[in-house]
Amino acid sequence: MTTRTITAIYDSESEAQAARQQLLSHGLDDGDVRIVSQQLSSRRVGTDPGDDKGLWESIKDLFVGDDDRPAYSEGLRRGGCLLTARVTDERTDEAIGVLEATNAIDLDQRTEQWRAEGWSDEISDDSDAYRMEQDTATSARLAGATGDERSIPVAEERLRVGKREVDRGGVRVRSYVVEEPVREDVSLREERVEIERRPAQGAAGADVFREQTIEATERGEEAVVAKDAVVTGEVVVRKTAEERTETVDDTVRHTEVEVDDTRTKPRGPSTRNKRST
Repeated sequence: MTTRTITAIYDSESEAQAARQQLLSHGLDDGDVRIVSQQLSSRRVGTDPGDDKGLWESIKDLFVGDDDRPAYSEGLRRGGCLLTARVTDERTDEAIGVLEATNAIDLDQRTEQWRAEGWSDEISDDSDAYRMEQDTATSARLAGATGDERSIPVAEERLRVGKREVDRGGVRVRSYVVEEPVREDVSLREERVEIERRPAQGAAGADVFREQTIEATERGEEAVVAKDAVVTGEVVVRKTAEERTETVDDTVRHTEVEVDDTRTKPRGPSTRNKRST
C-alpha cells in the first residue's frame, strides 16, 4: 500500500497538538502523526542521550526539495512547530481537508513576510539547514572511507498544503443627481369686469336721484410649483461568505531501492540464488 507524508507548520505547540488530535480522531494511528519543534527537542535533552538525535537529525528526511528546506528551517528557527502525518493514498484527501480546517501557517505568505524583513532563503554556511546537510555529507564520506559501508539515499516528496487570501474583485455602488426637464398642463381661471352703457326707457322711480356705488373685483388663478422628495426604491449592498472544500490533486515522487543478490552460494538441497526488493 502506497503512503504519503503531508506536513503543516504552526506558530505554537498548542495549535499543532490540536491539529494532531483532529487527525487522530479521524482514525490515523498515533505513531503516524508526530510534531517536531525546537522546544520539544530541548525538553527531551537530558532524559536519555540515545533517545534524542537533535532537532535537525530528526527532521532532515523532510527536506527533500531545495525550495521547501530553507522555509521549513526558518519556521522552526522562529519557534514554529512542524506536524507530519503519514497516510495512505486513499486517506490523503481526508487528512488534507482536516489540516486545512486548522490554523496552519500559510508558508508562502509567511516567507514573503520574512523576505520583506530581510530574510534570504539561500542556504548560508552558518544556517541550520546547511550544517544539517554538511553533517550528513560528512557521515557519508566517513562511511565510504572505511570501505565497509556505502549508502544510497531513499527519498520521497512530501505534499504541503496551505491557503492564502486572494482578491476576487469587488462592487462599487454610488449615487448621483440627474436633472431632467418636466412639463405639466394646468387650467387657470381668469375673471374680467366689463362696463357697458346701453339705452333704457320707462318711468324713473323715486330713488333714481340718490347716490349709488357698485364695486366689482377681478380675480384670476396662477400656477404654483412645489416639489416633494419621495423614496421610490433602494439599492442594498450585502456581502456573504461561505466555506468550501477544494480537492488538491498532485503527484509526489519517491525513490525505491532494488537489491539484486548475485553472489555465488554453495549448492545444496535447500540453497539457491535469491532476489529481494
